[in-house]
Amino acid sequence: MSDLEAPLRPKRKKIWVDYFVNFRWIIVIFVVLPISFTLYFLTYLGDVRSEWKSYKTRQKEHDENVKKVIKRLKQRNPSKDGLVCTARKPWIAVGMRNVDYKRARHFEVDLSAFRNVLEIDKERMIARCEPLVNMGQITRVTVPMNLALAVVAELDDLTVGGLINGYGIEGSSHKYGLFSDTVVAYEIILADGSLVRATRDNEYSDLFHAIPWSQGTLGLLVAAEIKLIPIKEYMKLTYEPVVGNLKELAQGYIDSFAPRDGDQDNDEKVPDFVETMIYNPTEAVCMTGRYASKEEAKKKGNKINSVGWWFKPWFYQHAQTALKKGKFVEYIPTREYYHRHTRCLYWEGKLILPFGDQCWFRFLFGWLMPPKVSLLKATQGEAIRNYYHEMHVIQDMLVPLYKVGDALEWVHREMEVYPIWLCPHKLFKLPVKSMIYPEPGFELQRRQGDTQTAQMYTDVGVYYAPGPVLRGEVFDGAEAVRKLESWMIENHGFQPQYAVSELSEKNFWRMFDASLYEQSRKKYGAVGTFMSVYYKSKKGRKTEKEVQEAEQAHLETAYAEVDQPVD
Repeated sequence: MSDLEAPLRPKRKKIWVDYFVNFRWIIVIFVVLPISFTLYFLTYLGDVRSEWKSYKTRQKEHDENVKKVIKRLKQRNPSKDGLVCTARKPWIAVGMRNVDYKRARHFEVDLSAFRNVLEIDKERMIARCEPLVNMGQITRVTVPMNLALAVVAELDDLTVGGLINGYGIEGSSHKYGLFSDTVVAYEIILADGSLVRATRDNEYSDLFHAIPWSQGTLGLLVAAEIKLIPIKEYMKLTYEPVVGNLKELAQGYIDSFAPRDGDQDNDEKVPDFVETMIYNPTEAVCMTGRYASKEEAKKKGNKINSVGWWFKPWFYQHAQTALKKGKFVEYIPTREYYHRHTRCLYWEGKLILPFGDQCWFRFLFGWLMPPKVSLLKATQGEAIRNYYHEMHVIQDMLVPLYKVGDALEWVHREMEVYPIWLCPHKLFKLPVKSMIYPEPGFELQRRQGDTQTAQMYTDVGVYYAPGPVLRGEVFDGAEAVRKLESWMIENHGFQPQYAVSELSEKNFWRMFDASLYEQSRKKYGAVGTFMSVYYKSKKGRKTEKEVQEAEQAHLETAYAEVDQPVD
């Protein structure tokens, strides 16, 4: 058996959940989609109502809501009440992991009113947003001004707060870094009820660098100032097919945006947007985009493709046509390009609605898409949720750019999941060591894509049913995720915490650095008030006793065991 050949597996005996999952589309069509559409419409009306208000009115409401949160925090009795968490229902989160920490006794704080764009400052090129502002909302406000956040995550429902406290990436991250790297200031309510503004160079600079990836365990985010960039009306998108083995596909992806002469910060050589989709072990399509004016897009001979219409082919399938017809170029309205993966949830829509990509469905019912992830979670039940954990993969592997080929071979060998999404991002060298950090000495290696200030990483997005599951073979999803996590630890990779994790606490702090995070928790009083990031992210139910014991342990020791072997 070659290194890339997947192991032979025995056939798996079907159980009742298999049949229920196969026909789940009935519930999706008749329940989830209509409710999703209604909720999307009501949310849209709420956003429009917010936009009608003056910035002064929005700020006044914001200040009043902040006072309510502070008052609520000060009502908490540490000896009687549980740890603080938001009042949001567990199933509402977009992430795939179970929000089981809310099953333990906890003290709820309602942040549901924090969903306004507070200010668009064209002079400072800053958008000041509350944490529940989502990507669809912010692009509706900024794109007509020919402005956008430097990093706009693709799915409409992703929120500012989730992308900051968790993880956010987009095709522009090879220039600007992750979503949190574009934040200029955080407004945080600390455990004692004090409101602070943290920037990279003020007295709260340590808190500023500790917040990303902390999952809201240092304080309650109530606003953020985020970098804006000038944009144009269209995205000129080039689709280029690549054929070869996985290492050759990886190199084609790298060459699509990283000049071999190392001139990575040269805008003339580096496109504005980058992504690649690996469709099978021998075929991929690399997409590179540059902003273009409407005058350029409408020139004779240029093709404009409004991919946002409900009846249009799903984007990943449209891109796949480059494998047959070869390299081509088209112009996509910028906002439609930003949200190109929303309607089909990348390619997860194919599993949810097997016929959802068919012409008849797109024309008749495509306007109902997509189903809200939160509603899909709310209607799946315990048995189906456990089934998906075992028989389905939704993971992102953040790995150094030069190891992308190795990561692709690993995924093929252990999971056989296709398509695979590749999206590069800078991982900056900071004055302090945050939870995620580049490889020590990377700047001395002068590898393709790296600069003196940032190492180039790639998100290897693995989303779909593994090959063995599709063939009806035995597949141990939990064991596959454990192997994936071990591989990432060994290769200086990182696992976004929205995903289901099998990490032990020791291995969690081998993957991430605990030093700044733990110092900030103690300094700003988060210990004993907010759950630690590991216990908030770990798989399984959290009892109050387990959480409190873990919190006590945090007072006594740190968990950064960097030099220990993987279990």
